[in-house]
Amino acid sequence: MHPLFKNRFHAGHLLARRLVAYAAHQDVLVLALPRGGVPLGYMVARALAVPLDILMVRKLGLPSQPEYALGAVSGEEMCLLRRDKIQSSGTDMATVHALIDQEKAELSRHEILYRAGKPALPLHNKIVILVDDGIATGSSMSVAIRAARRMKPAKIIVAVPVAPRASRKALASIADEVICLHSPFPFTSVGEWYKDFRQVSDAVVMHLLDKHWTQVTRAKTGIPRHSDPCYPAEGGVALSSTNIPGP
Repeated sequence: MHPLFKNRFHAGHLLARRLVAYAAHQDVLVLALPRGGVPLGYMVARALAVPLDILMVRKLGLPSQPEYALGAVSGEEMCLLRRDKIQSSGTDMATVHALIDQEKAELSRHEILYRAGKPALPLHNKIVILVDDGIATGSSMSVAIRAARRMKPAKIIVAVPVAPRASRKALASIADEVICLHSPFPFTSVGEWYKDFRQVSDAVVMHLLDKHWTQVTRAKTGIPRHSDPCYPAEGGVALSSTNIPGP
């Protein structure tokens, strides 16, 4: 098994190539799922010259094994519980409800931190591209789709670099379109397909969101965008450790 992507920026660059049909459309916007989806969302939005925003979703991880998803919650008060996983793990509902309250609190805290006073972009009648760094069970993305659907977009596109076949098929039944670069078999975890899958820090998320907002503002005011040594247009993999904290 060989990694398919150097890191999240590389994966986002490759994903953007599959989305060129949506470039420079006024009715298109990218919604990244923090934290791991933000570097990819940044690369996609930058390549397509469309707005970038976030959609807050938190996985409900098994207390003894956080990567084992019992479900997910969103900042739009959406909650998805995987009752088969809850039962098979022997987790009681009191623990599940405690997890929900805990993750909702974290959602609220992080959304305030990441937005820094900026309002959420309206999704009504927009073509929304939901971006994450990969899909395992699909719980988080399922909640994201349902949360976005409440805001009545014209179309919801799920765009990820890697996902198992079963999850990809399940998401295709609730999204309008699913774009996935690879569906390898067997599939164990998202991270195994990246050479560098370090956790993305809050500082990186805030930097990328602010950077894209600045680029959009410059474009609207006619100020030319200078080349970015941290995130080159080709590849998106040359991170400067002196300029930005590593993901």
